[in-house]
Amino acid sequence: MSDTPPHALDPEGRLRLVLFDCDGVLIDSEAPAIRLIARRAAEHGAPLSFDEAMERHAGKALGHIQHELEAEYGVSLGLDWVARIQDDLVALMREEAEPVPGAPAMLEAMGPLGLPFRVGSNSSRAEMTAKFGRVGFTAHFPEDRVHSAREMGRPKPDPHVYLHAAALEGVSPSECVVVEDSDPGVQAAHDAGMACILLRPHGPMPPHDWPGLVHIRHLDELVPLLARVKRTQTS
Repeated sequence: MSDTPPHALDPEGRLRLVLFDCDGVLIDSEAPAIRLIARRAAEHGAPLSFDEAMERHAGKALGHIQHELEAEYGVSLGLDWVARIQDDLVALMREEAEPVPGAPAMLEAMGPLGLPFRVGSNSSRAEMTAKFGRVGFTAHFPEDRVHSAREMGRPKPDPHVYLHAAALEGVSPSECVVVEDSDPGVQAAHDAGMACILLRPHGPMPPHDWPGLVHIRHLDELVPLLARVKRTQTS
């Protein structure tokens, strides 16, 4: 008999906390961010098209992207490249961030569900503040419920940001479900010992598969799914 507790979406489990990724789950910021990264990379002799950048670098931490670009193109982007990109992203998101389709209604519906939630992202806190302010999500995510893996120095796929958020909530990893859209994020959820709901409207599935991984195509599906889990676990 396994000593592993049932995951948070299992009928025998206990769902106590929802952990959202930010980009691609709450905020539709990936495309403008990738355009900025591709443009800045080209300025330093790393000619990268938007499609190439999206395929290779979406969801990755800026430091990882810099390392990969420098290794592939044999260029130096500079010691301050990440800091400069980060400053540019904050300014960009104040003007261009938009909610992922279905996100506003989903967040409003989370209240009656009675499940606490937090956000854990590879974005900086300043960037998330800009994004949430732009789209009107600030009230849903007070400062003490916003967690930056980048500022912890342990970006996804490292699971630390999710484990940290669970510890602050006072719940175990097996009682958490992560809502993610990227392969590094799914890996972080898996390695944290958490269930994961993958939001992916189309495209290939990540190279991960375990009993706690569930796929949805639109955020409209999320709250009904969580409500069913809660009903099953309390019946």
